[in-house]
Order: sequence, then C-alpha cells, then structure tokens
Amino acid sequence: MPALFRYLERDFLSQQHSSNIVLLRPSMSFMLIQTPNPLTLKDALPNFSKTTHIFLPINDCRNANQAEGGSHWSLLLVSIVDGVAFHYDSLNPSNKDEAITTTKKLGILLGKQLQFLDLPDSPQQENSSDCGVFVCVQMKHLLLKKLMRANKQQKVSMSLGGKHIDAGQGRKTMLEIIEGFRKEGERRRS
Repeated sequence: MPALFRYLERDFLSQQHSSNIVLLRPSMSFMLIQTPNPLTLKDALPNFSKTTHIFLPINDCRNANQAEGGSHWSLLLVSIVDGVAFHYDSLNPSNKDEAITTTKKLGILLGKQLQFLDLPDSPQQENSSDCGVFVCVQMKHLLLKKLMRANKQQKVSMSLGGKHIDAGQGRKTMLEIIEGFRKEGERRRS
C-alpha cells in the first residue's frame, strides 16, 4: 500500500494544486482507531482544515502493540465537505465495526458529525488474500476516475456497484509501480 500512496501523491495529487485530498497512511489510521481520545493526535496527523476528502485504509487488528497486523483491510473514504464516510469492504461486513469506530473518532478530530455509509455493493473478493489489492484498486479508481475528474460544484456518486476488480491485474499494476520506484532509485544512485 505505501508504494501506491507515494505514487498517487507524487504523480497525481501534487499536480493538482487545487486538490485538498489526504491519503492517510495505514499506520496513522491504526493509531486513530487505537487512541481513546483522537484529539491527542491533532499534532501527529495532517492539518485537515482545508481537506475535502480523506482516504483511510482500515484494518481489523485489535492489538495496539501490533500495528498493521490483523487479517483484513477495507477502505474508508471520508468526504468532509458532505459529512459522509463511505466504507468499501471486499468481505462485507468484516470491517464494519472498525470503520464505524474510525468514522466516529475522525468526526471528533474534525469537530464535525460524520454520517457512516456502508456500501454493500462494493466489489467482493473471491478468496481471503486479496483485500489489500482491493483497497489499492478501489482507492486509485475513486481518486483518479471519480474525485479528480469532478468539478468542485459537481456531486459525484461514490458507489462502486457493478465495478469488477481483477485482483491479478491489480497486483501487476502494484508491481509496476514498485519497479518504477526501484528503477528511479537506481538512477538517482548512479
């Protein structure tokens, strides 16, 4: 996941100066769900005062000593401007409780009531190992095909109903992104 975050931020979000979208790292999402008082994290998290949307990977790990553990990932997309948190779970409803808790804590942090919407029409994985790939593919699609193509006054449907996710192709795309970073690192070192 970190490679995709870096890729999306560097190649897309940094090019859109009017974009106020935050991709919160998995470790930061985990810290948010594990912290009893989310206001204590204000200095550790990005400044959300001008943010319109936040993407948060959600994990079902309940052990505060094991960051990014657990067995399942889902995606929470919070539209601050609309006050809605959309939950995409490829093994619905596996992470629903974690997503609700994260939504409530983020609402406290933002000082704003957020409506939680679990999207049962989210594409579903066919095994127990594709959840991370699904989160990455969904995040990329929602960011590039929906949010970044809309104008500021336009309402955008955040449903992924009917969208097919090819996990094998998603893995290939992730490997291409990682390989691109590896080659870039080699060029910089030479």
